[in-house]
This record gives sequence, C-alpha cells and structure tokens, in this order.
Amino acid sequence: MSEETKNVQEAAEIASQDEMEQIVSLKKGDTVKGTIVKIEDNQAYVSIGYKYDGVIPIRELSSVHLDNAADAVAVGQEVETKVVSIDDEKERLVLSKRAIDSENAWEELEKKFESGETFEVTVADVVKGGIVADVGVRGFIPASMVERHFVEDFSDYKGRTLRVKVKEIDRENNKVILSQKDVLDEEFEANKLKIMGDLKEGQVLEGTVQRLTQFGAFVDVGGVDGLVHVSEIAWNHVDKPADVLSEGDNVKVKVLKVDPEKGKISLSIKAAQPGPWDTAAEQFHTGDIVSGEVKRLVNFGAFVEIAPGVEGLVHISQISHKHIGTPHEVLKEGQTVQVKVLDVNPSEKRVSLSIKETEEAPAPAPKSERPSKGSSVRKEDLGDNPNVSLSNQGLSITLGERFGDKLSKLK
Repeated sequence: MSEETKNVQEAAEIASQDEMEQIVSLKKGDTVKGTIVKIEDNQAYVSIGYKYDGVIPIRELSSVHLDNAADAVAVGQEVETKVVSIDDEKERLVLSKRAIDSENAWEELEKKFESGETFEVTVADVVKGGIVADVGVRGFIPASMVERHFVEDFSDYKGRTLRVKVKEIDRENNKVILSQKDVLDEEFEANKLKIMGDLKEGQVLEGTVQRLTQFGAFVDVGGVDGLVHVSEIAWNHVDKPADVLSEGDNVKVKVLKVDPEKGKISLSIKAAQPGPWDTAAEQFHTGDIVSGEVKRLVNFGAFVEIAPGVEGLVHISQISHKHIGTPHEVLKEGQTVQVKVLDVNPSEKRVSLSIKETEEAPAPAPKSERPSKGSSVRKEDLGDNPNVSLSNQGLSITLGERFGDKLSKLK
C-alpha cells in the first residue's frame, strides 16, 4: 500500500469518527448553529453538519403567528436553534429557533426595561385589543399604547416598524408589554418645552385647529397645542366654538401667555385681528343711520351693538320723543332698532346714538284758547265765583264791590 493511499484512508477514518461522535453527542435539548439552505412547505431547512438537514417548522420559527416561513428567515441566514426531536430512522431532525430566541431575549428585555431604552420592532400581527411584535418572545402593544391619539383600525399596521419601550415584563408568565406611546409622549414633551421656550407673549403665529370643546379650541402652533378660550375666538359673542370653527382650519393667533411649568399656552384669535374699534372710525360717521341690536338696558339708557364688538349708548333722552321713566317701557334686549350716530370716539371706545332722531317727531298738541290782551270779560260770564279777579282793562271785582252795600249800611 502506497503512502498516499494510506493517508487517504486515515483521513476518511478520522472524518467518519468525527461524524459518529457528532451523531452520538447530538440529543434533544442541544443548542446547535446552522445555515438556512431551503424554505419549503412553510418550514425552513437548516444545515448543521449532521448527516441530514434539520427542519424548523413555521411554529418554531417565531414567538408570534406567521403566515409564511419566509417572513422570519431567509436562505443563507445563520441561525441558532435547539434540538426538539431526532428520528434517525425517518431522517427527521426537528429544530426550534423560537426556543433559543426566547432564552436570549429575556435578559436583553430586562436590561431595556431597567434602562428605559427605545428600540425598533416590526409589527407581526394585529390581534384583538392591539398588535404584536416578535422580540424573541411575544411582545404585545395594547391599542391604547400604540399612538398618542385614538386609532380605530390597526389593519394597516402589519409590517410597520415602531419605536417602543418595554412597559411591563413578567418572565414567569411569559408576558411582555411594549409601548410606542411612551416614546412619542417623551418626544412630544421635549419638543413642547423647546417650542414653549421660543414663544413670546404678543407673538402672532399661524396655527391649525386640532380639537374643539365647549370651552374653546386647541390650536397647533408648530407641534404643540395652545388653548383659544371661547371668549378669545371672535370680537362678537360666540356660544360654541363649533359655530365658527372646524377642525383643520388654519387660523392666525396671538400668544397671550406661556406657562412652561404647567405646560400651558394661552392663545387668542381675535387679538390677532384688527379690533372692531380699530375700524369703527372708518365704518361709522356722525349722521349715519344704521341698524343695531339692543344688548343691555340700564336706567340711564340702552346699549346698542352696531357692529361686532362695537356698542353705543342711546341715552334715555334719545330713546323716544315722548317722556319715558325707564328704557324698559319701550325697548327690550335682543330687539333690532334703527339708530343715528351722534358722535364716534374710537380712542375712548365710545359711540353716542339716538333712536328718536330716526323717527319723525309727532305734531304738537293744539293749545287751549286764551283771551287776547285788551279784551273784556262780561260779569255774567263769571257767574257767582267769588275767587276770580280780573284786572287791567277787564272787569275787576273787588271785595269793596262785592260787600259795598253792606259796608255802606254800617256807616
């Protein structure tokens, strides 16, 4: 036998011996590394150097439900697996990638939980109450922890990449709760503080109406929301914000107050617009006759709104041509009236109005006839009235004339 042939035989014996040792040492529960060589029939075939390839069933590929084995692994990918079962007679070696991933995941997840680390996950499935992701174990993201806003339908979230934190971890019960909302909230608060630091009272900004409530509107000004109280929406009275605003409206707002400690921003829409008194001088002139609404009645007159935010006083003496004791006698709140502008003073925010000057004055009442100067009154017209005395050129009746005959008898 030649030396070369002898070397070949020795090499073959060594190889055969190594193979036999591997077969003997490979048992259920062992951890082995290999390479994905084929994906077929929803299972992955792995070459681990054994006399035949191992197979990873789809249920052993991931801790979450998969529709396709190719969603978890790819040909050529190196994987670490655990031996689930060996059947040399049928040449079937079942491996589990999920078991190794789970063992390795818990320690990493606990570290992430303690440090508050943000990391990325891919949504594997949408289930009742939320969504799930494979993080070595099944990670559940409740519906309330996906976004900062309410989401009704998560059907289009499958396959999305989310940034999450570990919210809760319980290894004994194989429970991992993840939250993207916590990540978004932290980023929002950090951004909010930055924006609030840049805001200045009196600054005028463009904003977008985000939400409407009974007491006002929340407007987004560069990534943070500020409140426009219902009283700051318009110069005229607004009962409900929804009467004049809609979500998505672009509005101009003025910054009234910034409170970083409370995280509150007070805004005004009306303050960002010209005030009604700014245009009153151009809109109204002395002598103009306009329509208005009676807003308030007081003892000394009536306040009439002639434009949104512009009220003028009709003094009680200017309400009616006839004498009235109180404005309530002829006016009521909410009534529409015609008024004449008597005076406009925008700097003092005053307008004097008159109702009676828009109406024609009534004809004067006829006067009672009086005797003209120089006319005489006949005595018989006076009758026997002892209290009447007419002098000058008229008849004069005196005590002497009335009692003269009696007085003469006493002489």
